[in-house]
Amino acid sequence: MTNLLVKLFIRNADDTTNGKVRQAYGQLTGIVGIVMNALLFAGKFIVGTVSGSVSIAADAVNNLSDAGSSVISLLSFKLAGKPADEDHPFGHARIEYIASLAVAFIILLLGFELIKSSFDKILHPGLAAFSWVSVGVLAASILVKLWLFAFNRAIGRRIDSVVMQATAADSLSDVLATGAVLLSTILSPLIHISLDGYMGVVVAGFIMWSAVGILRQTMNKLLGEAPTQETQEMLARHLLRHEGVLSIHDLVVHSYGPGRTFASVHVEVDAREDILKSHDMIDNIEREVLLDHGIQLVIHLDPVVTDDEQVNALREQVRGLVQDIDPELSMHDFRVVKGETHSNLIFDVVVPHSCSLNDKELTRAIIRRVKELDERYFAVVTLDRTYVTRPSHKTKMN
Repeated sequence: MTNLLVKLFIRNADDTTNGKVRQAYGQLTGIVGIVMNALLFAGKFIVGTVSGSVSIAADAVNNLSDAGSSVISLLSFKLAGKPADEDHPFGHARIEYIASLAVAFIILLLGFELIKSSFDKILHPGLAAFSWVSVGVLAASILVKLWLFAFNRAIGRRIDSVVMQATAADSLSDVLATGAVLLSTILSPLIHISLDGYMGVVVAGFIMWSAVGILRQTMNKLLGEAPTQETQEMLARHLLRHEGVLSIHDLVVHSYGPGRTFASVHVEVDAREDILKSHDMIDNIEREVLLDHGIQLVIHLDPVVTDDEQVNALREQVRGLVQDIDPELSMHDFRVVKGETHSNLIFDVVVPHSCSLNDKELTRAIIRRVKELDERYFAVVTLDRTYVTRPSHKTKMN
């Protein structure tokens, strides 16, 4: 069914990096969500009102909130598709995340209201009238929500949309919540005990748990997540396959919303190589990464000396002493400035978040260890934090 709807309503469906195609996917899922949830709300609200079941009425309100969420989702995709402008040079794609926050807060608010009405039902119990119509409506709702879960998850994965993935998670929690209401509807008349209020609390709990999950996922996106291991490895492979690239470090990836990914990286090249040739190489790499992976990459060129035996030996010695301090530390951009009375060993050290030493302690430890190699050596150390990856070398420089 999902593939059929995509085929009928979305042109160039495979071009998911295209803003217009993403917007078309958002419109399709939004309209489907509004229609399905509005029908479920109407059916459950009528049945819940007639039977006097607070849990069915609560489940109906949940579907109404889902319809509202679909409206927000529909609007967010339209706004997110706006092109970049002077005030927003990275585009408007993060509006999807703001929409997810709005959906989550609406769901939380409804959850609180449902808990209040459910506790009132627990304090003032009364058996709701049983009817097979209620059972039929709830069973049909479960089937519809299962399909909406599969539909939204498939679309969310296809276009890498946090809004769609959040909607899919919400649909799955609705299946569990409606299942609890269905169980209450069937069991209460059999055991002559009203489970209605208790199941209303269960439904509200599912609703609020779903909202918390959406909030957590969306806040991670807004705060800035580390790229996936797959993305890191893909970029490293792409860069290191070029003959002139000796090593990479300081890889940082920023996401400004789906389809708006920017990255920067330092690339080490042989200092003997013609600078124009190296510059031409990194221009080609940036173009390839954009065309092949949709990532706008900026490369900083770091020329390194590779044919000086003394420098190479010192590089390995310093790398070893740095890792003696903490095996997770790594070094790059090593160079030597020689003088008559002393020589400066200049290098950067990447410090993982797990390192127990603060910057001052670590700098002092490195300077002391370098002095132990030779009194004439002075370490000029720059500490880098691990934003994404440790340095990645094509070959060990000897």
